[in-house]
Amino acid sequence: MSRRHVIVHGTVQGVFFRASCQQEATRVGVAGWVANRPDGTVEAELEGPDDAVAHLVDWCRTGPPRAVVTGVDVTEREPSGHSGFEVR
Repeated sequence: MSRRHVIVHGTVQGVFFRASCQQEATRVGVAGWVANRPDGTVEAELEGPDDAVAHLVDWCRTGPPRAVVTGVDVTEREPSGHSGFEVR
């Protein structure tokens, strides 16, 4: 199990990034949450099997079709037992 805190930079608000991230997380079995931040970035907490979390972090580097991702900050954290995936 792994957990990653992710900040996604670029044109990532108003392009269905959060909803698409939730769909992809549910599809691959990742728990956590995703939220817009006041500075225009998107923040996410991703937890689950190592390969599934790695896949979702990679997905965040591109995002949905209308997103223009210019950077992704990833921080490793200790798993905390998240369940489900929430759009905040």
